[in-house]
Amino acid sequence: MDTTSLAGWLARLETLHPNPIDLGLERVASVARALDLLPVRAPVVTVAGTNGKGSTVAVLEGILGQAGQLAGVYTSPHLLRFNERIRVGGIEASDSEIVAAFRAIDAARGETSLTYFEFATLAALLVFKSSSVDVLVLEVGLGGRLDAVNIVDPTVAVITRIDLDHQSWLGEDRGSIAREKAGIMRPGIPVVIGDPEPPRELLDCAAKAGAGPVLRIGTDFRFGVDQGSWQGTLHCRDGRARVLPALPGGSLMPANICTALQAAVLLGCEFSDGQVRDAVAGARPRGRCERQSLAGTDYVFDVAHNPAAVYNLVEYLNVMHCKGKTIAIFSAMGDKDIRAMIRAAAGLVDAWFVADQPANPRAASAADLASLLRAEGQSMVSVSQNLRQAFRRVRALAAAGDRVVVFGSFFTVAETLPLLERDRSKAGAGA
Repeated sequence: MDTTSLAGWLARLETLHPNPIDLGLERVASVARALDLLPVRAPVVTVAGTNGKGSTVAVLEGILGQAGQLAGVYTSPHLLRFNERIRVGGIEASDSEIVAAFRAIDAARGETSLTYFEFATLAALLVFKSSSVDVLVLEVGLGGRLDAVNIVDPTVAVITRIDLDHQSWLGEDRGSIAREKAGIMRPGIPVVIGDPEPPRELLDCAAKAGAGPVLRIGTDFRFGVDQGSWQGTLHCRDGRARVLPALPGGSLMPANICTALQAAVLLGCEFSDGQVRDAVAGARPRGRCERQSLAGTDYVFDVAHNPAAVYNLVEYLNVMHCKGKTIAIFSAMGDKDIRAMIRAAAGLVDAWFVADQPANPRAASAADLASLLRAEGQSMVSVSQNLRQAFRRVRALAAAGDRVVVFGSFFTVAETLPLLERDRSKAGAGA
Protein backbone atom coordinates (compact mmCIF):
# COMPACT_ATOMS: atom_id res chain seq x y z
CA MET A 1 0.00 0.00 0.00
CA ASP A 2 1.25 3.48 -0.92
CA THR A 3 2.59 5.32 2.13
CA THR A 4 4.37 8.09 0.25
CA SER A 5 1.23 10.11 -0.49
CA LEU A 6 -1.49 11.49 1.76
CA ALA A 7 -4.14 9.64 -0.25
CA GLY A 8 -2.27 6.38 0.30
CA TRP A 9 -2.00 6.98 4.02
CA LEU A 10 -5.70 7.83 4.36
CA ALA A 11 -6.63 4.64 2.52
CA ARG A 12 -4.38 2.68 4.89
CA LEU A 13 -5.83 4.31 8.00
CA GLU A 14 -9.30 3.13 7.04
CA THR A 15 -8.10 -0.48 7.31
CA LEU A 16 -5.88 -0.39 10.41
CA HIS A 17 -8.57 -0.58 13.10
CA PRO A 18 -11.47 -3.06 13.13
CA ASN A 19 -14.03 -0.38 14.06
CA PRO A 20 -14.32 3.11 12.52
CA ILE A 21 -15.44 4.44 15.94
CA ASP A 22 -13.85 3.06 19.10
CA LEU A 23 -14.34 5.56 21.90
CA GLY A 24 -11.76 5.58 24.69
CA LEU A 25 -8.65 7.46 25.70
CA GLU A 26 -6.13 4.89 26.89
CA ARG A 27 -4.79 3.81 23.48
CA VAL A 28 -4.49 7.27 21.93
CA ALA A 29 -3.09 8.78 25.15
CA SER A 30 -0.37 6.14 25.38
CA VAL A 31 0.79 6.92 21.83
CA ALA A 32 0.60 10.67 22.53
CA ARG A 33 2.89 10.21 25.52
CA ALA A 34 5.30 8.13 23.42
CA LEU A 35 5.44 11.07 21.00
CA ASP A 36 5.98 13.55 23.88
CA LEU A 37 2.77 15.37 22.99
CA LEU A 38 1.39 15.48 26.54
CA PRO A 39 1.01 17.69 28.37
CA VAL A 40 0.38 20.38 25.77
CA ARG A 41 2.24 23.49 26.86
CA ALA A 42 0.33 26.12 24.89
CA PRO A 43 -3.14 27.31 25.96
CA VAL A 44 -5.97 25.14 24.64
CA VAL A 45 -9.62 25.83 23.84
CA THR A 46 -11.65 22.63 23.47
CA VAL A 47 -15.02 22.98 21.74
CA ALA A 48 -17.76 20.36 22.16
CA GLY A 49 -21.47 20.38 21.36
CA THR A 50 -23.99 19.10 18.84
CA ASN A 51 -24.60 22.13 16.65
CA GLY A 52 -22.59 25.32 16.17
CA LYS A 53 -19.10 23.93 16.76
CA GLY A 54 -17.84 24.75 13.27
CA SER A 55 -19.03 28.35 13.38
CA THR A 56 -17.71 28.85 16.90
CA VAL A 57 -14.29 27.50 15.94
CA ALA A 58 -14.21 29.67 12.80
CA VAL A 59 -14.82 32.85 14.80
CA LEU A 60 -12.28 31.80 17.44
CA GLU A 61 -9.71 31.17 14.72
CA GLY A 62 -10.47 34.58 13.23
CA ILE A 63 -10.27 36.63 16.41
CA LEU A 64 -7.08 34.90 17.56
CA GLY A 65 -5.49 35.66 14.21
CA GLN A 66 -6.65 39.27 14.34
CA ALA A 67 -5.07 39.58 17.79
CA GLY A 68 -1.73 38.34 16.47
CA GLN A 69 -1.90 34.83 17.94
CA LEU A 70 -0.66 31.89 15.86
CA ALA A 71 -3.52 29.43 16.28
CA GLY A 72 -3.40 25.72 15.57
CA VAL A 73 -6.96 24.62 14.74
CA TYR A 74 -8.22 21.04 14.52
CA THR A 75 -11.71 20.33 13.16
CA SER A 76 -13.65 17.38 11.81
CA PRO A 77 -14.94 16.02 9.61
CA HIS A 78 -13.47 17.63 6.53
CA LEU A 79 -15.63 18.66 3.60
CA LEU A 80 -13.46 18.45 0.49
CA ARG A 81 -9.88 17.73 1.65
CA PHE A 82 -8.42 16.03 4.70
CA ASN A 83 -6.01 18.98 5.05
CA GLU A 84 -8.96 21.16 6.13
CA ARG A 85 -8.85 19.41 9.50
CA ILE A 86 -5.43 20.79 10.49
CA ARG A 87 -4.71 24.51 10.13
CA VAL A 88 -1.95 26.76 11.43
CA GLY A 89 -2.49 30.50 11.19
CA GLY A 90 -5.48 29.88 8.94
CA ILE A 91 -3.42 27.82 6.47
CA GLU A 92 -4.14 24.14 5.90
CA ALA A 93 -1.33 21.73 6.72
CA SER A 94 0.46 20.46 3.63
CA ASP A 95 0.36 16.86 2.44
CA SER A 96 4.03 16.46 3.36
CA GLU A 97 3.49 17.72 6.92
CA ILE A 98 0.60 15.32 7.48
CA VAL A 99 2.42 12.36 5.92
CA ALA A 100 5.45 13.03 8.14
CA ALA A 101 3.15 13.10 11.18
CA PHE A 102 1.47 9.84 10.18
CA ARG A 103 4.86 8.17 9.80
CA ALA A 104 5.92 9.32 13.25
CA ILE A 105 2.67 8.07 14.78
CA ASP A 106 2.96 4.73 13.02
CA ALA A 107 6.49 4.27 14.32
CA ALA A 108 5.54 5.24 17.89
CA ARG A 109 2.36 3.18 18.24
CA GLY A 110 4.00 -0.25 18.11
CA GLU A 111 1.22 -2.83 18.45
CA THR A 112 -1.37 -0.25 19.58
CA SER A 113 -4.28 -0.04 17.17
CA LEU A 114 -5.61 3.43 16.41
CA THR A 115 -8.70 4.60 14.55
CA TYR A 116 -8.67 7.01 11.61
CA PHE A 117 -9.80 9.83 13.91
CA GLU A 118 -7.16 9.04 16.52
CA PHE A 119 -4.43 9.14 13.86
CA ALA A 120 -5.82 12.49 12.68
CA THR A 121 -5.91 13.93 16.20
CA LEU A 122 -2.33 12.93 16.94
CA ALA A 123 -1.21 14.27 13.54
CA ALA A 124 -2.77 17.64 14.38
CA LEU A 125 -0.97 17.76 17.74
CA LEU A 126 2.33 16.90 16.04
CA VAL A 127 1.89 19.62 13.41
CA PHE A 128 0.99 22.18 16.08
CA LYS A 129 4.00 21.24 18.20
CA SER A 130 6.41 21.53 15.26
CA SER A 131 4.85 24.88 14.30
CA SER A 132 5.20 26.28 17.86
CA VAL A 133 1.66 27.63 17.84
CA ASP A 134 0.61 30.15 20.47
CA VAL A 135 -2.78 28.53 21.14
CA LEU A 136 -4.67 25.38 20.14
CA VAL A 137 -8.35 25.23 19.23
CA LEU A 138 -9.57 21.62 19.26
CA GLU A 139 -13.02 20.61 18.04
CA VAL A 140 -14.43 17.43 19.55
CA GLY A 141 -15.41 14.84 16.97
CA LEU A 142 -18.04 12.80 18.84
CA GLY A 143 -19.30 13.37 22.36
CA GLY A 144 -16.49 14.66 24.54
CA ARG A 145 -15.73 12.38 27.47
CA LEU A 146 -14.20 9.58 25.39
CA ASP A 147 -13.29 11.53 22.25
CA ALA A 148 -9.59 11.46 21.31
CA VAL A 149 -9.37 15.25 21.66
CA ASN A 150 -10.05 14.83 25.38
CA ILE A 151 -6.53 13.53 26.04
CA VAL A 152 -5.60 17.23 26.08
CA ASP A 153 -6.51 19.31 29.13
CA PRO A 154 -8.19 22.55 28.06
CA THR A 155 -7.44 26.02 29.32
CA VAL A 156 -11.01 26.98 28.40
CA ALA A 157 -13.82 24.51 27.67
CA VAL A 158 -16.63 25.51 25.29
CA ILE A 159 -19.92 23.69 24.88
CA THR A 160 -22.25 24.85 22.11
CA ARG A 161 -25.89 23.87 21.60
CA ILE A 162 -26.82 20.36 22.69
CA ASP A 163 -29.37 18.57 20.54
CA LEU A 164 -30.31 15.01 19.68
CA ASP A 165 -27.72 13.37 17.44
CA HIS A 166 -25.61 10.21 17.53
CA GLN A 167 -28.04 8.80 20.10
CA SER A 168 -26.74 5.25 19.69
CA TRP A 169 -23.36 6.45 21.01
CA LEU A 170 -24.26 9.32 23.33
CA GLY A 171 -27.72 8.64 24.74
CA GLU A 172 -31.38 9.06 23.87
CA ASP A 173 -32.04 12.45 25.49
CA ARG A 174 -30.35 15.84 25.83
CA GLY A 175 -29.42 15.15 29.43
CA SER A 176 -27.51 11.99 28.57
CA ILE A 177 -25.79 13.72 25.66
CA ALA A 178 -24.92 16.65 27.93
CA ARG A 179 -23.13 14.33 30.34
CA GLU A 180 -20.92 13.09 27.50
CA LYS A 181 -20.15 16.63 26.28
CA ALA A 182 -19.35 17.67 29.86
CA GLY A 183 -16.45 15.22 29.86
CA ILE A 184 -14.18 17.99 28.55
CA MET A 185 -14.60 19.96 31.78
CA ARG A 186 -11.77 20.06 34.33
CA PRO A 187 -11.50 21.31 37.94
CA GLY A 188 -10.89 25.05 38.08
CA ILE A 189 -11.09 25.45 34.30
CA PRO A 190 -13.49 28.07 32.85
CA VAL A 191 -16.47 26.78 30.87
CA VAL A 192 -18.40 28.77 28.25
CA ILE A 193 -21.89 27.42 27.54
CA GLY A 194 -23.37 28.61 24.26
CA ASP A 195 -26.67 26.76 24.66
CA PRO A 196 -29.40 29.21 25.75
CA GLU A 197 -31.32 26.37 27.42
CA PRO A 198 -28.67 23.93 28.64
CA PRO A 199 -29.86 20.65 30.12
CA ARG A 200 -29.75 20.64 33.92
CA GLU A 201 -27.36 17.69 33.67
CA LEU A 202 -24.73 19.90 32.01
CA LEU A 203 -24.75 22.38 34.89
CA ASP A 204 -24.74 19.55 37.42
CA CYS A 205 -21.68 18.04 35.73
CA ALA A 206 -19.89 21.39 35.84
CA ALA A 207 -20.54 21.67 39.57
CA LYS A 208 -19.47 18.07 40.20
CA ALA A 209 -16.26 18.55 38.19
CA GLY A 210 -15.42 21.72 40.09
CA ALA A 211 -15.14 23.63 36.82
CA GLY A 212 -15.39 27.37 36.84
CA PRO A 213 -16.24 29.99 36.31
CA VAL A 214 -19.17 28.69 34.26
CA LEU A 215 -20.46 31.40 31.93
CA ARG A 216 -23.83 30.90 30.22
CA ILE A 217 -25.17 32.71 27.21
CA GLY A 218 -28.24 34.72 28.11
CA THR A 219 -27.12 34.95 31.73
CA ASP A 220 -23.44 35.88 31.98
CA PHE A 221 -22.95 37.03 28.38
CA ARG A 222 -25.67 37.82 25.90
CA PHE A 223 -26.78 39.42 22.65
CA GLY A 224 -29.77 41.37 21.39
CA VAL A 225 -31.13 41.74 17.87
CA ASP A 226 -32.52 45.00 16.51
CA GLN A 227 -33.65 45.63 12.91
CA GLY A 228 -31.24 43.39 11.07
CA SER A 229 -28.20 43.95 13.30
CA TRP A 230 -27.25 42.67 16.71
CA GLN A 231 -25.01 43.58 19.60
CA GLY A 232 -23.45 41.43 22.28
CA THR A 233 -22.07 41.88 25.78
CA LEU A 234 -19.22 39.76 27.12
CA HIS A 235 -18.10 39.02 30.68
CA CYS A 236 -14.52 40.15 31.30
CA ARG A 237 -12.19 38.37 33.70
CA ASP A 238 -12.18 41.35 36.05
CA GLY A 239 -15.98 41.29 36.23
CA ARG A 240 -16.59 44.23 33.88
CA ALA A 241 -18.90 43.98 30.87
CA ARG A 242 -17.46 44.36 27.36
CA VAL A 243 -19.99 45.66 24.84
CA LEU A 244 -19.37 44.44 21.30
CA PRO A 245 -19.84 46.68 18.27
CA ALA A 246 -23.11 46.38 16.36
CA LEU A 247 -22.77 43.60 13.79
CA PRO A 248 -24.94 42.81 10.77
CA GLY A 249 -26.96 39.62 10.58
CA GLY A 250 -25.55 36.89 8.40
CA SER A 251 -25.05 33.17 8.07
CA LEU A 252 -23.35 32.82 11.46
CA MET A 253 -25.64 32.74 14.47
CA PRO A 254 -24.99 35.53 17.00
CA ALA A 255 -24.98 32.96 19.81
CA ASN A 256 -22.03 31.14 18.25
CA ILE A 257 -20.14 34.36 17.61
CA CYS A 258 -20.62 35.53 21.20
CA THR A 259 -19.63 32.12 22.53
CA ALA A 260 -16.38 32.22 20.56
CA LEU A 261 -15.54 35.76 21.65
CA GLN A 262 -16.35 34.98 25.27
CA ALA A 263 -13.93 32.04 25.13
CA ALA A 264 -11.27 34.32 23.64
CA VAL A 265 -11.73 36.80 26.51
CA LEU A 266 -11.29 34.03 29.09
CA LEU A 267 -8.17 32.94 27.24
CA GLY A 268 -6.74 36.43 27.82
CA CYS A 269 -7.00 37.51 24.20
CA GLU A 270 -7.30 41.28 23.75
CA PHE A 271 -9.01 42.65 20.65
CA SER A 272 -10.50 45.87 19.31
CA ASP A 273 -13.97 46.45 17.89
CA GLY A 274 -12.46 46.64 14.43
CA GLN A 275 -10.79 43.27 14.91
CA VAL A 276 -14.12 41.80 16.00
CA ARG A 277 -15.76 43.06 12.80
CA ASP A 278 -12.94 41.71 10.65
CA ALA A 279 -12.91 38.33 12.40
CA VAL A 280 -16.66 37.86 12.00
CA ALA A 281 -16.61 39.04 8.39
CA GLY A 282 -13.80 36.61 7.59
CA ALA A 283 -15.28 33.60 9.39
CA ARG A 284 -16.76 31.56 6.59
CA PRO A 285 -16.77 27.88 7.54
CA ARG A 286 -17.34 25.84 4.42
CA GLY A 287 -20.68 24.15 4.09
CA ARG A 288 -22.38 26.22 6.77
CA CYS A 289 -25.05 28.34 5.09
CA GLU A 290 -22.50 28.77 2.29
CA ARG A 291 -24.07 30.90 -0.42
CA GLN A 292 -23.08 31.02 -4.07
CA SER A 293 -24.87 32.03 -7.25
CA LEU A 294 -24.89 31.09 -10.92
CA ALA A 295 -27.05 32.40 -13.76
CA GLY A 296 -29.33 34.29 -11.40
CA THR A 297 -29.98 31.29 -9.16
CA ASP A 298 -28.87 31.30 -5.51
CA TYR A 299 -27.33 28.13 -4.06
CA VAL A 300 -27.09 27.54 -0.32
CA PHE A 301 -25.02 24.61 0.96
CA ASP A 302 -25.40 23.49 4.55
CA VAL A 303 -24.21 20.35 6.32
CA ALA A 304 -27.26 20.35 8.61
CA HIS A 305 -27.73 16.69 9.53
CA ASN A 306 -30.13 16.70 12.48
CA PRO A 307 -33.50 18.38 13.07
CA ALA A 308 -32.17 21.25 15.20
CA ALA A 309 -29.55 22.11 12.59
CA VAL A 310 -32.22 22.09 9.85
CA TYR A 311 -34.36 24.48 11.91
CA ASN A 312 -31.35 26.83 12.13
CA LEU A 313 -30.90 26.59 8.36
CA VAL A 314 -34.58 27.40 7.80
CA GLU A 315 -34.31 30.38 10.15
CA TYR A 316 -31.45 31.71 8.03
CA LEU A 317 -33.31 31.09 4.76
CA ASN A 318 -36.43 32.82 6.04
CA VAL A 319 -34.60 36.15 6.26
CA MET A 320 -33.18 35.79 2.74
CA HIS A 321 -35.18 37.31 -0.10
CA CYS A 322 -36.19 34.74 -2.72
CA LYS A 323 -38.25 35.83 -5.73
CA GLY A 324 -38.80 32.35 -7.10
CA LYS A 325 -39.08 28.77 -5.89
CA THR A 326 -37.02 27.04 -3.24
CA ILE A 327 -35.67 23.72 -4.51
CA ALA A 328 -33.96 21.22 -2.21
CA ILE A 329 -31.30 18.67 -3.01
CA PHE A 330 -31.54 16.38 0.00
CA SER A 331 -29.80 13.22 1.16
CA ALA A 332 -29.24 12.08 4.73
CA MET A 333 -27.74 9.23 6.68
CA GLY A 334 -30.13 6.41 7.49
CA ASP A 335 -29.45 6.61 11.24
CA LYS A 336 -30.68 10.21 11.52
CA ASP A 337 -34.18 11.43 12.41
CA ILE A 338 -35.01 12.06 8.77
CA ARG A 339 -38.73 12.55 9.28
CA ALA A 340 -38.08 15.38 11.74
CA MET A 341 -35.53 16.92 9.38
CA ILE A 342 -38.14 16.92 6.61
CA ARG A 343 -40.76 18.45 8.87
CA ALA A 344 -38.37 21.25 9.79
CA ALA A 345 -37.95 22.28 6.14
CA ALA A 346 -41.24 21.18 4.56
CA GLY A 347 -42.97 24.55 4.80
CA LEU A 348 -40.14 26.27 2.94
CA VAL A 349 -39.37 23.86 0.09
CA ASP A 350 -41.38 23.82 -3.15
CA ALA A 351 -39.68 20.82 -4.77
CA TRP A 352 -37.41 18.06 -3.49
CA PHE A 353 -34.67 16.22 -5.35
CA VAL A 354 -33.45 13.16 -3.46
CA ALA A 355 -30.68 10.81 -4.48
CA ASP A 356 -28.99 7.55 -3.67
CA GLN A 357 -25.35 7.57 -2.55
CA PRO A 358 -24.07 4.25 -3.96
CA ALA A 359 -20.62 4.60 -2.37
CA ASN A 360 -21.99 5.41 1.10
CA PRO A 361 -23.58 2.46 2.92
CA ARG A 362 -24.80 4.74 5.75
CA ALA A 363 -26.94 6.87 3.45
CA ALA A 364 -30.71 6.41 3.34
CA SER A 365 -31.98 5.27 -0.04
CA ALA A 366 -33.63 7.78 -2.32
CA ALA A 367 -36.74 5.61 -2.39
CA ASP A 368 -37.02 5.72 1.41
CA LEU A 369 -36.49 9.49 1.42
CA ALA A 370 -39.18 9.92 -1.22
CA SER A 371 -41.60 7.81 0.82
CA LEU A 372 -40.98 9.89 3.93
CA LEU A 373 -41.43 13.11 1.98
CA ARG A 374 -44.75 11.98 0.50
CA ALA A 375 -45.91 10.81 3.93
CA GLU A 376 -45.28 14.37 5.13
CA GLY A 377 -47.43 15.80 2.35
CA GLN A 378 -44.66 16.74 -0.08
CA SER A 379 -45.83 16.02 -3.63
CA MET A 380 -43.06 17.55 -5.78
CA VAL A 381 -40.41 14.84 -5.32
CA SER A 382 -37.81 13.70 -7.86
CA VAL A 383 -35.70 10.57 -7.31
CA SER A 384 -32.19 10.31 -8.77
CA GLN A 385 -29.63 7.51 -8.95
CA ASN A 386 -26.92 9.71 -7.42
CA LEU A 387 -26.29 13.27 -6.31
CA ARG A 388 -24.62 14.23 -9.57
CA GLN A 389 -27.78 13.31 -11.47
CA ALA A 390 -29.94 15.19 -8.97
CA PHE A 391 -27.74 18.26 -9.29
CA ARG A 392 -27.85 18.18 -13.10
CA ARG A 393 -31.63 17.90 -13.03
CA VAL A 394 -31.89 20.88 -10.70
CA ARG A 395 -29.48 22.92 -12.82
CA ALA A 396 -31.66 22.27 -15.87
CA LEU A 397 -34.83 23.20 -14.01
CA ALA A 398 -33.83 26.17 -11.85
CA ALA A 399 -34.62 29.63 -13.21
CA ALA A 400 -33.30 33.06 -12.36
CA GLY A 401 -34.70 34.09 -8.99
CA ASP A 402 -34.99 30.52 -7.72
CA ARG A 403 -33.07 29.25 -4.72
CA VAL A 404 -31.43 25.82 -4.44
CA VAL A 405 -30.73 24.49 -0.95
CA VAL A 406 -28.37 21.51 -0.60
CA PHE A 407 -28.43 19.85 2.83
CA GLY A 408 -28.76 16.67 4.87
CA SER A 409 -25.17 15.62 5.57
CA PHE A 410 -21.52 16.46 5.07
CA PHE A 411 -21.44 13.87 2.29
CA THR A 412 -24.33 15.56 0.44
CA VAL A 413 -22.59 18.92 0.42
CA ALA A 414 -19.16 17.45 -0.33
CA GLU A 415 -20.46 15.71 -3.46
CA THR A 416 -22.48 18.63 -4.86
CA LEU A 417 -20.46 21.73 -3.97
CA PRO A 418 -17.61 20.87 -6.40
CA LEU A 419 -20.19 20.40 -9.18
CA LEU A 420 -21.42 23.97 -8.81
CA GLU A 421 -17.89 25.35 -8.50
CA ARG A 422 -16.94 23.55 -11.72
CA ASP A 423 -19.94 25.03 -13.51
CA ARG A 424 -19.15 28.49 -12.22
CA SER A 425 -15.56 28.14 -13.36
CA LYS A 426 -16.72 27.13 -16.85
CA ALA A 427 -19.17 30.02 -16.96
CA GLY A 428 -16.41 32.43 -15.94
CA ALA A 429 -14.03 31.05 -18.55
CA GLY A 430 -16.64 31.50 -21.24
CA ALA A 431 -17.54 35.05 -20.27
